[in-house]
Amino acid sequence: MSWEKRLMVALDIPDASRALDIVEKLNGHAEIFKIGLELFSSVGPQIVEAIQRKGKKVFLDLKFHDIPNTASNASAVAARLGVFMFNVHTFGGFEMMKRCSDSASETSIKEGLQRPKIVGVTVLTSLTIKELKGEIGIHRDVKDQVRHLASMAQKAGLDGVVASAHEVSEIKRLCGNNFLTVVPGIRSSCFPTDDQKRRATISETLREGADYIVMGRSLLKQEDPVRAIELISDELKSEQKGLFKCN
Repeated sequence: MSWEKRLMVALDIPDASRALDIVEKLNGHAEIFKIGLELFSSVGPQIVEAIQRKGKKVFLDLKFHDIPNTASNASAVAARLGVFMFNVHTFGGFEMMKRCSDSASETSIKEGLQRPKIVGVTVLTSLTIKELKGEIGIHRDVKDQVRHLASMAQKAGLDGVVASAHEVSEIKRLCGNNFLTVVPGIRSSCFPTDDQKRRATISETLREGADYIVMGRSLLKQEDPVRAIELISDELKSEQKGLFKCN
């Protein structure tokens, strides 16, 4: 599968018109678009439906984290929306994750829909080991914590997890190659970094075996996002030969 088909473009903006304009501009270059808290809170489920009408897939990034009954009800709503994927917080616990998985499955079967992929957020890529231990009070190191949460998510019936590139190979070894890994915090050597702390380049992430990569601000802040995607493709093709230079 080409890297473009594994790309999820994060529409981390509050404006529906601009979001739809981006989807239109990237037609032929991106198939999956991530709708997060900012855009969904601003516009609501209508933006999901509008993007899907354009023939694109939606990753609904709302990170459900609540008591099992509430989270499972939200999962049923996400399934009815017909999204390609949505996520929950693994810190919500085993029962919450299992109820979410069961609810999405039951709703999809009952209403004749394709079941969405469900991935569990492990440790946010904005967090460091210092913050994980000092502020949150978790005393495992990051990789151990991610492995623990990934294993729990798999047992609960989730399809994969969201993690940094640095944990992908460990997750694959523990949970198998069919267990999905979605990696945010991705950058190109041509673009400036953002507030993701456990980040990696696209080539590093793909080499680790990530199934999907998420790019948002680093891509959309470029004057021409289409050219930016083409530049990344050039970077990946030329990297091994040492010929690539950012223009």
